[in-house]
Amino acid sequence: MAVNAKAESYREKMRNNQEGPFAKSDPEFFELFANFAMDEVVSQNDLDDRTAMISTLAVLLGCGGIDEFRIMVSAALNFGVDPVEIKETIYQAAAYLGIGRVFPFLKACNEVFAENGIIVSDEPRTTTTPENRREKGSEVQAKIFGDYMKDFWKSGPEETRHINTWLAANCFGDYYTRKGLDLKMRELITFCFLYAQGGCEPQLASHATGNLRLGTDRATLIKVISRNIPYIGYPRTLNALRIINKAADEFKE
Repeated sequence: MAVNAKAESYREKMRNNQEGPFAKSDPEFFELFANFAMDEVVSQNDLDDRTAMISTLAVLLGCGGIDEFRIMVSAALNFGVDPVEIKETIYQAAAYLGIGRVFPFLKACNEVFAENGIIVSDEPRTTTTPENRREKGSEVQAKIFGDYMKDFWKSGPEETRHINTWLAANCFGDYYTRKGLDLKMRELITFCFLYAQGGCEPQLASHATGNLRLGTDRATLIKVISRNIPYIGYPRTLNALRIINKAADEFKE
């Protein structure tokens, strides 16, 4: 058994001709993984490279795959993903994974960028102000989930209402409104954060419907989770598939 020609070609494009870390220490495993992930999986559908790479970065953030994330940041750059898009994916992850899990990923990204001589412009990408962030966040929530979300920030018991306010102002107002990724891609990476970390099925169901509302259809969501099976495994993929199917069956435009 050996790494086949298609997998080798894709690997070289991903890793800029660098030898994989297990090619010498675990050659049989390396061949099994490479032939599956870099030929069989990528040949399954026509998911574009940008969506594939950004979704994989989001999945690796969600599952805590820091070492593979380093490799995939370089791969994403080789495939033409803009450094700003990579940074924005990491920034938004803070709202869904917390800084405790995101900190090492941002650090790793900065190190990979430095190694590649990449300097990201320090031009502000924030589009909201302290005064309008809650209002703008509620508008985004309504675009994704429906008009009923416009006043969601005011709902719930008094002792927990502040969480709904923060959800609108911080999660959606601070992050979803930023430049660098459009709303459709931001909702897709959120879906990836949630299904990759597991245990968030109610939120995942909501965001599956949110993706459908924004035009990321069932077929595309299935392409995304299929492409990322090598990085997340089968159980969480099958959970996500069940939720995608249920959301698609119930979705009404």
